[in-house]
Amino acid sequence: MQDPRVVNLAKILVRYSVAAKEKQTVAVDATPEAQALVEALYEEILRAGAFPAVRMAPASLTEIFFRRGKPHHFTTLTAYQRAVARSVDSSIRISSSPNTRSLSGVDPRRQAQLSKTLRPLREIILSKPWVLTLFPTQAYAQDADMSLKEFEDFVFHATFADEPRPIAAWKALARRQQKLIARLSGARKVRIVGDETDLTFSIKGRRFINSAGTNNMPSGEIFTGPVEDSAEGFIKYDYPVCYAGREIEGIRLVFRKGRVVEATAEKNGAFLRSMLDTDPGARRLGELGIGTNMNIQRFTKNILFDEKIGGTIHLALGNSYPETGGRNRSAIHWDMIKDLRRGGVLYVDGKVFQKNGRFV
Repeated sequence: MQDPRVVNLAKILVRYSVAAKEKQTVAVDATPEAQALVEALYEEILRAGAFPAVRMAPASLTEIFFRRGKPHHFTTLTAYQRAVARSVDSSIRISSSPNTRSLSGVDPRRQAQLSKTLRPLREIILSKPWVLTLFPTQAYAQDADMSLKEFEDFVFHATFADEPRPIAAWKALARRQQKLIARLSGARKVRIVGDETDLTFSIKGRRFINSAGTNNMPSGEIFTGPVEDSAEGFIKYDYPVCYAGREIEGIRLVFRKGRVVEATAEKNGAFLRSMLDTDPGARRLGELGIGTNMNIQRFTKNILFDEKIGGTIHLALGNSYPETGGRNRSAIHWDMIKDLRRGGVLYVDGKVFQKNGRFV
């Protein structure tokens, strides 16, 4: 019998996250490891009267592409890729990797070039309803230092799929987050203070977005785009950043006039600096996010969950979200997490907004 939590997750994604309508085409992208969720999605999309368009490709193809691709493969968008992106009405992408380190030996310059090339495609996809989620695999469980059973419980709890009325639970979180956003209306200045951290930047004229499961599943954050030339100070991130098959640990950044002028790491520092040189926007802040999902309380080495940890904030280097008023443009968007639950303080216009991970 199918896990009822998988069925619940499919309902959340189809009925709430992308709100599929009759006769629309809904793209589903996954690896074979997520077959149980793909089947549940297929059924739910049909129930909604929409057309499922499923692509379930082995994860190994990505590694083959990076290793065997010719230079033009990394600089060309095909007519097929553009046509697919334009023809679907919404998209559901499922992270379901059997090996989260499969790209650790790939030249980061190839990864950066492909990211640049795919930017117009991302813009087409992101202009329509879309959602990214994760299906538990052994690889993710190992990264999180959990058994597969533990990690399954963690994922379904974080997505509210273990609740009797999961969509109602997401709507309730959205209402709570909207109250926080109301408190931030008209805010001008943010200061983050914590272990080896004292960073200030402006959010004047910027808008906070309520992220409650319509693009990320799980979600549970409010976010905005910092003013591009305003960041001053330094920050040390508490958790490793897992990006493109690599772990970068002990990241410390120094900002002057909004730009990273010093970047060090205890592990994979050269990779960190190579990504910061992707383009001029890669050294500027594109996002401030405040995590609110109290069902997520432990670090898993997966940014989809970790940036939502209740009591943390995250800052993304690179591309900003235009809907926030952010203007920074970059081929990268790289989230890094600062844990405020043990002595950290988030000030807004000189007043304590969050202390020790709790809203004041």
